[in-house]
Amino acid sequence: MRIALAGAGAFGEKHLDGLKLIDGVTVTSLVGRNLEPTQAIAAKYGIDHATTDLAETLARDDVDAVILCTPTQMHAAQAIQCMDAGKHVEVEIPLADSLADAEAVLAKAQATGLTCMVGHTRRFNPSHQYIHGLIAKGELNLQQMDVQTYFFRRRNINAKGEARSWTDHLLWHHAAHTVDLFAYQAGPIVAANALAGPLHPELGIAMDMSIQLKSESGAICTLSLSFNNDGPLGTFFRYIGDTGTWLARYDDLFTGKDVPVDVSKVDVSVNGIELQDREFIAAIREGREPNSSVAQVLPCYRVLDALEKQLATSGERSFA
Repeated sequence: MRIALAGAGAFGEKHLDGLKLIDGVTVTSLVGRNLEPTQAIAAKYGIDHATTDLAETLARDDVDAVILCTPTQMHAAQAIQCMDAGKHVEVEIPLADSLADAEAVLAKAQATGLTCMVGHTRRFNPSHQYIHGLIAKGELNLQQMDVQTYFFRRRNINAKGEARSWTDHLLWHHAAHTVDLFAYQAGPIVAANALAGPLHPELGIAMDMSIQLKSESGAICTLSLSFNNDGPLGTFFRYIGDTGTWLARYDDLFTGKDVPVDVSKVDVSVNGIELQDREFIAAIREGREPNSSVAQVLPCYRVLDALEKQLATSGERSFA
C-alpha cells in the first residue's frame, strides 16, 4: 500500500509515526504548504518525494491512497480531488466546515466506490473502544457523558506552537469529536442545544462554547469547549453508566475513582492515530466499508449544521 500524506504539520507527523508501524505500507509522497520544511520532514521519515502541489502527487503512479491533514477549509475539496484522481482518501477531522460540503464528499464517495474515511479518532482510542465493548455486550447502559475540551489558543498557533495559515474553531472541529463519539456510544442524537461566548476580536471565532446533546436511548451529553483555558489541556471524558463510571483521557482509561484500567489488550496498539490508519489500510485491502466512513459520520455534521443555525437564529455565532 503506497500512501501520500498531505499536510506536513503537527498532526501529519503523528500519522507518519503511525504509518511506519503498519506492515506493507510505504509513504511515497509528502505534500506541504512550504517546500523547504516539507522536504525536511520527508527526509526525516525517508520519503522520496516532497511537493507543495497536491495535483502533482495525485498524478503519480506510486500513490494508492491519500491521507489529508490539511487545514479544515480545504478538506472537502481536496477529498473530492483525490477521489477524482482514483485515490482512496482518509480525511482528518473535520470532514468539512459545512453540511453542504460534507454531503458533496459523500456523493463523490458513493459515485466512485472508493474508500473515503474520516479521522474521527475517538472511535479508535483504546479507552473509548473499551467502553464501546461494554455497551455492545450489554454490560453498560450509558446514562451521561460529561466532556471538557480545553485549549489555550488566544493566538493562531498549532499544537507545535507554530503560526497557523488558517483559523481553527470549536464547533466544526473540536465539537465534532464528541458529537460523533456520543452518537457512536449512545445511539442517534435526537436533541442538541448550544451557547457560544464572545468572539475573539482578531480571530473572529467563539473562544468558549457549551453544547448539550440527547440520544434516542435517553442518554445525555454535556460538552464544554474553550480556547481560553490556561490549565490542563486536551479533552477529558467522564462516562456515567448504570454499572460504573469511567474517565477517558485520549488513549488512557480510569475508573471513576481514578484507578487505571488496562486497555493494552483492546487492540493491536494503544495509539488511536495508528489504529485509525490501520483501519483505513485494512478497509482498502479487504474492499469493505471502514469504521468512521464518510457515510457513518455524516450524521455528526448534520448535528453541527443544526447547532450552527441555532446559534445564528438565537443571536449567537459559532465563528465569523
